Amino acid sequence: MSDSNDSITIRPFQEKDEPQVIALWKRVFPDDPPWNDPHQDIQRKLRIQRELFLVGELAGRVKATVMAGFDGHRGWVYLVAVAPECRQRGLGRAMLKEAERRLRAMGCTKINLQVRASNKGVVAFYQKLGYAVEERISMGKRLPGDHQEY
Repeated sequence: MSDSNDSITIRPFQEKDEPQVIALWKRVFPDDPPWNDPHQDIQRKLRIQRELFLVGELAGRVKATVMAGFDGHRGWVYLVAVAPECRQRGLGRAMLKEAERRLRAMGCTKINLQVRASNKGVVAFYQKLGYAVEERISMGKRLPGDHQEY
């Protein structure tokens, strides 16, 4: 992977990355609901399996992220983000493959992820990487905590 003779470096998130990661997420996920506070999401992830929160750097700048988790039964992948100017260069694929590698090393045999049904381009991206749409109903429940109730 190269960009102006620089290779992508995939590594665990470091606290110094937070401003760049938040800026990237705001660009890539502009329609995120208000309760998805990037700073809080980062702080929560750093408390649990922080080694599964990865950034991709090009020329010393964070240009991609992936967050993953494993509960002993299933793996999950979240926040796969690539800066718009860096798309179609394999960064998303590289980030996802590294997250998969790390999950596999933990004993994970199946990965789940959620995509907004309206985001056809992202669905196609995951399908090219072997992910399939499964007949499931995604359910959620917001628990009281450090976020505002909406």
